[in-house]
Amino acid sequence: MEQTWRWFGPDDPVRLSEICQAGASGIVTALHHIPYGVVWSEEEIARRKAAIEADSVLGLRWSVVESLPVAEPIKLAEGDLGPLFDAYRQSLRNLSAQGVTTVCYNFMPVLDWTRTRLAVALPGGGTALRFEAAEYVAFDCFILGRPGAEAEHPPALVARARAWFGHASESDKDRLLATIMAGLPGAYDRYDVPGLRRMLDLYKDITHAGLRENLARFLREVVPTADEVGVRLAIHPDDPPRPLFGLPRIASNAEDLAFIADAVDSPANGITLCTGSLGAGAGNDLPDIAARFAPRIHFVHLRNVVKEPDGSFMEADHLGGDIDMVAVITPLLHEQARRRDAGLAEWRLPFRPDHGHELLDDAARKTHPGYPLIGRLRGLAELRGVMTALAAVNRLPL
Repeated sequence: MEQTWRWFGPDDPVRLSEICQAGASGIVTALHHIPYGVVWSEEEIARRKAAIEADSVLGLRWSVVESLPVAEPIKLAEGDLGPLFDAYRQSLRNLSAQGVTTVCYNFMPVLDWTRTRLAVALPGGGTALRFEAAEYVAFDCFILGRPGAEAEHPPALVARARAWFGHASESDKDRLLATIMAGLPGAYDRYDVPGLRRMLDLYKDITHAGLRENLARFLREVVPTADEVGVRLAIHPDDPPRPLFGLPRIASNAEDLAFIADAVDSPANGITLCTGSLGAGAGNDLPDIAARFAPRIHFVHLRNVVKEPDGSFMEADHLGGDIDMVAVITPLLHEQARRRDAGLAEWRLPFRPDHGHELLDDAARKTHPGYPLIGRLRGLAELRGVMTALAAVNRLPL
């Protein structure tokens, strides 16, 4: 599998030379400075590609776009969407013209991945990301004050949340808001509490079925162009895979992924398999999902989590946690072999170590939350070892 690394562009504290040292050859990046709904021009794409390839000794290439964002009006099905669909299609054409043909995107309303703590101490040092259910409920019910929120959560969790809120300082509440917003990288919008309330209000009449239909409409509009220009679209699952703040989530389990794959029956309409996002869902069988949807998987995020009965979860070591990483990687390697034997030019699946613990001197770098250098380097090395062993035992191509 192609070893890739998420890089946030020229201002990323992790340098391209360090990514090369980590063993990755593919870069996963996006043009975060371009606002939602605006065309990614060939010139801008070529500029980023040239920055990645400037030092030929490193042997890096722009392997995956993560992500080409979907503008909020498309998710809402609000107003005249023709110009937004046109812009998205043109961006796909321009990426293809520059040889960048795997595009990850998501359809999560308002927020991206969501945590409540960014630096939980680990034994021996280092920190990890965590979703603490009681803190999330405290924010939903008592900071955001969403109407009807208390009735949507288990009473025991509401009681714990009330206790947390009663002891929380203003700085604790500010930290929680900042942490919830931390999943929005680059130039994505951040919201204060009134701003988040306004955004949520826009979705008050959007149901799970309604959001699904809005996604299906988006796919019907853009997949034919992706197919035409040789781009593989890969939707990222919801993180965490459950409704948040009353917002529906529609890429959370195998049933959702089947709906998405069937919405437009084309190989260009694919999936990003994110083991950590889906793995935070108690009912999700990751090895089964990997095997079932293997022909539609175009990009892979490998990370692990430890789940708790109340809905909390913690980012774990890449080979630790609840997910059997060996059982997930095995069908992916078999899928690669199938693609190679079918004569596909791009038969290798790009994967990246997703998130990672802050280890050693990672904290001094001020990287994006979840994207430290050393923690991801450790994860990549561990995953590389698993793949090398499985490929040798099963006589499969790497």
